[in-house]
Amino acid sequence: MLKVDTPASSGLFLDDLYVGQRFSSRSHTIDEAQIKAFAAQFDPQPFHLDEEAAKATLFGGLAASGWHTAAITMKLLVDSGLPLAAGIIGSGGELTWPRPTRPGDTLTVFSEVEEVTPSRLRPDRGMVRVRSETKNQNGEVVQVLIAKLVVSKRS
Repeated sequence: MLKVDTPASSGLFLDDLYVGQRFSSRSHTIDEAQIKAFAAQFDPQPFHLDEEAAKATLFGGLAASGWHTAAITMKLLVDSGLPLAAGIIGSGGELTWPRPTRPGDTLTVFSEVEEVTPSRLRPDRGMVRVRSETKNQNGEVVQVLIAKLVVSKRS
């Protein structure tokens, strides 16, 4: 697995990518304060804001919003996980959360290129399908993102 700490400006182009290529990001540890702050602003539900209320829900305790997990995933991909030269430009995808992210979890993103398709109409770019699994410190998958990305070809 390639661990890349390259700024996007010197990253990879469509020509550099191949099916089966793997990347991993740095890690981020999430705490209760982060969970509550994100939820208060963007997903104000009791299971994201109040430990006691969360115990009575299907989560059985405080859980980060899936959108918070997605935002952390994006930050990790941009900073250290998917070094694309022109940035990570999405054109669609699928997102699932098989288990909740909890306070104290340390998240890392593991990505694999599943498909590389040069554009027939736009010779300067193509589409890449990437599967990214965000895992906690125990190796449990908390999010799966299958993204279709627009990736530039080398000039």
